[in-house]
Amino acid sequence: MKIALIGQHLFGQEVYKELRKDGHDIVGVFTIPDKDGKADLLAVEAEKDGVAVFKFPRWRLKGQAIPEVVAQYKATGAELNVLPFCSQFIPMEVINHPKHRSIIYHPSLLPRHRGASAINWTLIHGDKKAGFTVFWADDGLDTGPILLQRECDVEPDDTVNTIYKRFLFPEGVKGTVDAVRLIAEGKAPEIIQPQEGATYEGIQKKDNAKIDWNQPADGLHNWIRGNDKVPGAWAEVDGQKVTFYGSSLVDNGPAVHGQPLEIPGASRHGIITKAGLVLFGSDGKTLLVKNLQFEDGKMIAAAQYFSSGSSAAVELTEEEKAFAEQMRAVWQSILSNVAQVEDSTDFFKSGAASMDVVRLVEEAKLRASTCQLQNEDVYMNTTFQDFIQMCVRKLRGEDDEEELVVDYVEKNVNSMTIKMPHQLFINGEFVDAGAGKTYKTINPTDGEAICDVSLAQISDVDKAVAAAKEAFEEGAWGKMNPRDRGRLIYKLADLMEEHQEELATIESIDSGAVYTLALKTHVGMSIQTFRYFAGWCDKIQGSTIPINQARPNRNLTFTKKEPIGVCAIVIPWNYPLMMLAWKTAACLAAGNTVVLKPAQVTPLTALKFAELAARAGLPKGVVNILPGSGALVGQRLSDHPDVRKLGFTGSTEIGKHIMKSCAVSNVKKVSLELGGKSPLIVFGDCDMDKAVRMGMSSVFFNKGENCIAAGRLFVEDTIHDGFVKKVVEEVKKMKIGDPLDRSTDHGPQNHKAHLDKLVEYCQTGVKEGATLVCGGKQVQRPGFFFEPTIFTDVQDNMYIAIEESFGPIMIISKFEDGEVDDVLRRANATEYGLASGVFTRDIGKALYVSEKLNAGTVFVNTYNKTDVAAPFGGFKQSGFGKDLGQEALNEYLKTKAVTIEY
Repeated sequence: MKIALIGQHLFGQEVYKELRKDGHDIVGVFTIPDKDGKADLLAVEAEKDGVAVFKFPRWRLKGQAIPEVVAQYKATGAELNVLPFCSQFIPMEVINHPKHRSIIYHPSLLPRHRGASAINWTLIHGDKKAGFTVFWADDGLDTGPILLQRECDVEPDDTVNTIYKRFLFPEGVKGTVDAVRLIAEGKAPEIIQPQEGATYEGIQKKDNAKIDWNQPADGLHNWIRGNDKVPGAWAEVDGQKVTFYGSSLVDNGPAVHGQPLEIPGASRHGIITKAGLVLFGSDGKTLLVKNLQFEDGKMIAAAQYFSSGSSAAVELTEEEKAFAEQMRAVWQSILSNVAQVEDSTDFFKSGAASMDVVRLVEEAKLRASTCQLQNEDVYMNTTFQDFIQMCVRKLRGEDDEEELVVDYVEKNVNSMTIKMPHQLFINGEFVDAGAGKTYKTINPTDGEAICDVSLAQISDVDKAVAAAKEAFEEGAWGKMNPRDRGRLIYKLADLMEEHQEELATIESIDSGAVYTLALKTHVGMSIQTFRYFAGWCDKIQGSTIPINQARPNRNLTFTKKEPIGVCAIVIPWNYPLMMLAWKTAACLAAGNTVVLKPAQVTPLTALKFAELAARAGLPKGVVNILPGSGALVGQRLSDHPDVRKLGFTGSTEIGKHIMKSCAVSNVKKVSLELGGKSPLIVFGDCDMDKAVRMGMSSVFFNKGENCIAAGRLFVEDTIHDGFVKKVVEEVKKMKIGDPLDRSTDHGPQNHKAHLDKLVEYCQTGVKEGATLVCGGKQVQRPGFFFEPTIFTDVQDNMYIAIEESFGPIMIISKFEDGEVDDVLRRANATEYGLASGVFTRDIGKALYVSEKLNAGTVFVNTYNKTDVAAPFGGFKQSGFGKDLGQEALNEYLKTKAVTIEY
């Protein structure tokens, strides 16, 4: 379909990209003019693709459409207008012109909250549900017929920013594209908006964002968060306007201790505490505000209200002085109306605006990659001298608010300085291993040591388990209500997102993962996993059961879902952070404490995760990380009498041993995700190009170090030769190289022993008579690189047809045209049952095959498409139990039945 995209910003850019992926022809992009010489993100993306871009400053003049503008628009020949995020008024001559008219994205559940500040008002009104609407444009204000709506829960401490990032942005992009898909298929509804429940609220501006103190705590909280960050809820304090940010409701516990702060109009004075500013609603309940901003633009932590500006000045080195002068030049270019930027020059009093803050932050990062600023840092340090002092402290790794002591290993890599903890993490502290034992973790790209890592001993396991037990039975974690537990896990996910690039870089140098994949999948899905399970914390519930065992029948029976206690988690080396997240997120959401053993060869992201967990506020002992050997640490965790659950991902051989040890010790609950030899069946009636593309992904994704990799491809003989030819062509295009290079397709294997096994595996295949079409050898360069490999003519009795390679080796066997049941027999003739796949255009055949394949996951006309909401786990000797989805929670819960006679 020919589409005109009218909009701007990142949202518009993402919609544009997804529509092009769907095969639509974007005949024109209409966006806002360049600002300060910089084009809008949507314009940049479209211009890169050679799509026509129009930057009209306006479409109407004095209420009338501008003929020249309309004419240029009509010349594109658009069949549909899509307005994903548009701040301009578009005339009806444009709205109604295309064959399919125009659709608009709006961030509320219409007809509620019409108008430009819809997200703000969703929060201000305390709505329990938020969402978005894609509607058909008409001549009213957000009044057109509804095409599509999607909703989400509003979390207790959501702000405009958090709910936008979590749901309205990612799901809004998908929803807009889905709406276009419905139009293209002729299935798009037009549902007239009901009049009942319709609301319209004006644009929230600073003038009308003043706090009304005559309301309960939840009303104050909703007003503050609904105006956070723009325009900002404010009140008069000490004779000036003070804006409040970062509100959260808190339980009314013991008396609050701190320094009183008089707030005119409030029912009680506020209290400045170490945690922030405590405020009281008219109902006597409390809320906590984290940050305050003054009229001059300076922002401070609320806890520092009575002590702001008291920290001692840092004396600069010569290198730091040079950085300061570079930043002075940046300030000068932004504050063009200032003759000379002095140390006392105030950024905001000199005319800077919010967009200038974004630019300043990015300019600082360009000049010093270790100076990772946030916008709030600028608001909290508004004079040039304060700004430089803050930057220098960050450059030196100093942070007055951090109590956690971390002995970092720092490396300048990937245009940034990464800071890696290397000690064990036990009871909220980084500590050396027993007897000070260490080992070297190796970078698979060059075979060189990254750093020394503490090597856990049995005594360390016992300390960690004791800490986890105390945290569960006696600590704040075990007493915490589920909703507060969820808040901490959300905060942890937010911190992981803030450190996403650093985590991905560490993952890349420690495991060999291609950086772009590490960023999107290894780390990106880890963040999604913690957010998903954070949402489950307060939704874990039992059920009531009618019983009639006794007379008189005055009985009540109900079940409770309770956390198990101390859980051990042992994870593999192929997805170090993601495997941690898949198990740990569900474990913590259920209310357990955890002792985790990362793979000995890839410990670094797990240790960085421990640091972030501590900074997120998880109580001591809740998370404990023990790098070490499986024979020592893993065995002790299996045997330990205080560990009540063990979750393991790894080989079938080790899984059997763990299961036996857990049974003999104290009959621990166990979940196992083990080996796989996942079959992928490619029928002759498939979409060949897609089958080739996804077949490549099924084998070579993450260098083949993928538990659900297609261990064997069965290709129908009618297309076998053509399929092989195409995959060989694609393999030859793959770039093997440094995983930090953005153009690299295929990085090094994880470690030397695994590389040697892959070489031996291929030698065995050749000896048995399989045809080695390409690859099969180590790449002659430093590091542990292995050539992407393809075998054909693989017979069912061959070693490579039976055993998993866990590497970039495609095993292709042929099957005869029409022999569906025979190929199913061959595909199921394995002791593994983790995943499987089928490619065919015949939906009946697809359903039949998916029913008959004996595997925990079946992919139809796709592969590797896992999601945090979908359960994941295998059958047979691929293990039992589930990661991800609601079912994963059951792995970390126990069910108690309670019967009461009354």
